[in-house]
Amino acid sequence: MIHDDIAGFAAALPAGRAILGLDLGEKTIGIALSDRLLRTATPVDTIRRKKFTLDAAQLLDLATKREVAGLVMGLPRNMDGTEGPRCQKARAFLRNLLPLTDMPMTFWDERLSTVAAERALLEADTSRKRRAEVIDQVAAAYILQGALDRLAHLKEAAS
Repeated sequence: MIHDDIAGFAAALPAGRAILGLDLGEKTIGIALSDRLLRTATPVDTIRRKKFTLDAAQLLDLATKREVAGLVMGLPRNMDGTEGPRCQKARAFLRNLLPLTDMPMTFWDERLSTVAAERALLEADTSRKRRAEVIDQVAAAYILQGALDRLAHLKEAAS
């Protein structure tokens, strides 16, 4: 099920399992993974996009191997908050993934995630070549960390 809000997503998550964060691009899908306590996001991999069926199979294989409970997809809104063609592609990707898995899924506003990832890599004095290799997965980690922080806040508010 695709949840429109993070609270519904949180309620659907089984305890003690990780979450995948996704940064969907034209040529790649950056992937990050949370820890089982849902506190920290770590960059994991980048899928070179081919066609949906192959991309989905690779993604779901990783999710199965890592015992993932849910997916958080970055939603690339425009700076004014409106949704353009890139948002439509992200929404379509999850809609197409829906019949293939019963994992809960949600979106997280990813405005400036790639900029933040690039800045972090520059601050770490990462070479240009290495930045190109990992930028998508670092952006996915940035997206996932935002969602994890919100989940932690919801948990605190509930207790």
